[in-house]
Formats: sequence, structure tokens, C-alpha cells
Amino acid sequence: MTFTIAIDGPAAAGKGTLSRQIAEAYGFHHLDTGLTYRATAKALIDAGLPLDDETVAEKMARDVELAGLDRAVLSAHAIGEAASKIAVMPAVRRALVEAQRAFSLREPGTVLDGRDIGTVVCPDAPVKLYVTASPEVRAKRRYDEIVGNGLPADYQAIFEDVKKRDERDMGRADSPLRPADDAHLLDTSEMSIEAAFQAAKSLIDAALIKKI
Repeated sequence: MTFTIAIDGPAAAGKGTLSRQIAEAYGFHHLDTGLTYRATAKALIDAGLPLDDETVAEKMARDVELAGLDRAVLSAHAIGEAASKIAVMPAVRRALVEAQRAFSLREPGTVLDGRDIGTVVCPDAPVKLYVTASPEVRAKRRYDEIVGNGLPADYQAIFEDVKKRDERDMGRADSPLRPADDAHLLDTSEMSIEAAFQAAKSLIDAALIKKI
């Protein structure tokens, strides 16, 4: 038996932290699907290849090893910028969606988080969560995270970047960011990560009982 939990939402809403906590609690495999795009972008950069050649980018996407994604390395800003360029390429999206779907079948269960998990990658997942928060709250979290790491940060610039990214994610023609029709909404604007986890856990437990 395998069991898939699909978690979507905008940047800095808390879905990554929540996804990792859920995966650990249930002993499930976890995949941050955004890292698959970043890994593809890094492979292109490392090989000195262009970021605007869809055929080359697709080949790199098909060679990405999902087991070895290093969050610390892939979170670099330059890699994120490059990832946003290749993420709009339909051939790249198709290749990575195939890999993500294959990952979702791992036993005993999986937690995938991203922008289109419940709508495109795993539309039949028994549990779908859409984790969100206001742009102001998300920008403040990103600001606090950067400052907490001892780096300089500009809140207004981060806030503008969050809004721009939302527009890009929600407005793209291929797999736009939106909640699946049957997704459970978790607004973490005024919710602690523990409260969000408990809310998710009650939904997952109920779905697991149905599955047995």
C-alpha cells in the first residue's frame, strides 16, 4: 500500500516545514518538487549550458536524481532565478512531473510539496492541503530567515519579490498555482507550525482510516 499527501501553496507559506514534519511523523518519503527545478537549473549552470534551450533543459531534467537533492546548495538565489526560467518550459515540466509521479508511488507513503501537486502531479491523492498566508506575513518570514542567518535583508524588496512571484506562479499558462477543488485550506498567517501540523494530522488520520 502507498499513500500520497499533496501539499501546495505560495512561497514562504510554511508548506515546506509542514511537509517535512508530516513526512517524519508518518515515516513517509518527502519531496520538495521545487528543488527538482532548481537541480535541473544547477545542472545546466554547472555544465555551462544555456537556460533558454528547451531541448537541452528537458534532457537535464530527465537526468535529475531525486534522492540527492541538497536544499542548502539549491537554495542559492542565482539557482532560483535560473529555475524560474526553465520552469515555464512545457517539456521540462512534463519530464519532472513524470519523475515526481514515480516518486509518489514509493511505499509506505509520500509527501510532495510544490505548486501543482494536487492539481497536476497527484490529482488522485487522498489528502490535499493548500497552505497559504498573507503576502505581508510571508515576506516577514523570509526577512526574518535571512536576518537570522546573519545576512542583510530589505523587507520591502522581499515583499515586492513575493508579490511578483505569486503573480508569475498564479498567472502562468501551464500548471498555474491554485488550490485543487478538493484541497483543504490551511491559512498559517496567524497559525503556529504546530497548530498547522495538528490540523493536517487530523485530516490525514481520517483519510488513512478510510484507506484501510
